Amino acid sequence: MTFPAPARRRNPLPIVIAIVVGLFAICGVYLVLVNRDGDRTGDKQGAAPRREGCVPLAISASSEKAALLSQLADEYIRSDRRFDGRCADPVVTSKASGAALDALAAGWNTAKDGPEPQVWTPASSSWVALLQQRLSSTDKGALVPDGKIPTLAQSPLVLAMPKPMAEALGWPATPIGWSDVLGLTTDPRGWGAKGHPEWGRFKLGKTNPHFSTSGLNATVGAYFAATGRSTDLTAKDLADPKVLQYVRSVESGVVHYGDTTLTFLSNLAAADKAGRGLSYISAVAVEEKSVYDYNQGNPTGDPALAGKGAKPRVPLVAVYPKEGTLLSDHPFVVLRTASDEQRAAAADFLRYVQEPARQQRFTDAAFRTYEGKGGAGLTQANGLLPDAGLAVIDPPAPEVLDKALAGWDAQRKRARVLLVLDVSGSMNTSAGNGKSRLELAKAAALQALRLFAPDDEVGLWTFSTEAAGAATPYTPMVDIGALSANRAKLEQVLKGLSAEGGTALYATTRAAQQQLAGSADPSRINAVVVLTDGKNEYAKDNDLESLVRDIDTTEKEIPVRVFTVAYGGQADLGVLQRISSASRAAAYDAGDPTTIDKVLVNVLSNF
Repeated sequence: MTFPAPARRRNPLPIVIAIVVGLFAICGVYLVLVNRDGDRTGDKQGAAPRREGCVPLAISASSEKAALLSQLADEYIRSDRRFDGRCADPVVTSKASGAALDALAAGWNTAKDGPEPQVWTPASSSWVALLQQRLSSTDKGALVPDGKIPTLAQSPLVLAMPKPMAEALGWPATPIGWSDVLGLTTDPRGWGAKGHPEWGRFKLGKTNPHFSTSGLNATVGAYFAATGRSTDLTAKDLADPKVLQYVRSVESGVVHYGDTTLTFLSNLAAADKAGRGLSYISAVAVEEKSVYDYNQGNPTGDPALAGKGAKPRVPLVAVYPKEGTLLSDHPFVVLRTASDEQRAAAADFLRYVQEPARQQRFTDAAFRTYEGKGGAGLTQANGLLPDAGLAVIDPPAPEVLDKALAGWDAQRKRARVLLVLDVSGSMNTSAGNGKSRLELAKAAALQALRLFAPDDEVGLWTFSTEAAGAATPYTPMVDIGALSANRAKLEQVLKGLSAEGGTALYATTRAAQQQLAGSADPSRINAVVVLTDGKNEYAKDNDLESLVRDIDTTEKEIPVRVFTVAYGGQADLGVLQRISSASRAAAYDAGDPTTIDKVLVNVLSNF
């Protein structure tokens, strides 16, 4: 799509309780740490007091380092550090690299995008190149200064694999890469080709490259692998049918996409706690340091949560693609919109972060320094290979990078999605901006249709509680089918929706998943998206545990995942997260109804 994150029979109760507690712990962390841009944040804004007379400095940072950088900013302020007799108060906010790119390219809107930054530090310089490319064809002017851009840290892209699966491919001695992924994806025997039919087909996790650096780098890496070269990717390569088929075949193994790698890592952690660590995913493209975080029991990577989670039963290991990989180099871009005093403040904060004591904080978290040196966390015991001999790929020219990103929309795995919208009476509640929740949801859904490709398959249900004479509390409004054929009817139905009745959440969710499972297409991502602003109010089906068991996708050959949206302050976040976790999907928080348009973009980035 086109865009502008079980037990033994004897006395089972203690084990069941432990699993449920574990799932709630993981899912609670995920809900708390996913912000409105689908991005993780451990940011503790306001932890250090703002000081009168000091230069305010707003920094927009990518999710995987925002929490650590925020800690360093607080320490910088508390140290009362001075430069040229002045002081600065840096404040770090977390925003997905792709979302920040779009905001900067469009002209930053503080009402929609948050505090306007003077410093942007995405995960990779590729995002900076894309920003320059997009602004070059507009009259907005350059935002990025000339010359070499400094960096804060490094982390190469890896394929994170459950250790037994990687060992079945020869890890750590045998080089492994995209060609191995392609071979297992296209082999009808799946893991049976490597002597493990019990692992099923090869399942790849990959984030959406419009949002996520790991997704962008994985997409570019696959294009390079298809050419057999590690330099000079060209526009001609992007049009080569053999290259396109290679990339399309790799994408065919994707279980679903995502706005952040945390979706995959939290789902994997939940599966691992339930003793199913080899059932969810075969490999997921992430930064090297995310492997370390996962193995430490902290999939979020938030330093405030370090040491508080249980380590997984089945650890991940890092596979460094033999065809070459790209680096996340975490550039520190002082935008041209910054004042002279803000530039001076940014320069001093950069010096502070690049000092050895702060660089050790990065290496302790399994980043590499801005010079590429590893630290104590970079060990094979932690699933990493410090002597892997990285074959680093230089990113392609900006115009080629932009075409590769746009071309991914044609190569990505197609989706089969059933949208399920709550039209209970509470949806008539005011959203606080002169419109009702239903009015905002309808407008957001109409906008979201633009994110699907014409050959994606989309259908629509609504639900409340049974109307007089109705057999079910849910109503199929538009049968699932190609968007090119369904668009007009979907738009007509959405515009005409009205709200009344209660909330039959459980019965509707079960029926929607079963309906889609009956016609699931193995060549597509099959998913249900449930948007609700309330709690289950349907006495005929009020058993959450039964629902969770029924929608569990673990043993399903063609899983149908249930992505949920908690819409408004009365929606039950915990319940929705349990529903999504059972189906190995993700829940999204639109507690502020006015953010629903942005939240739906993040939800649909999974397809």
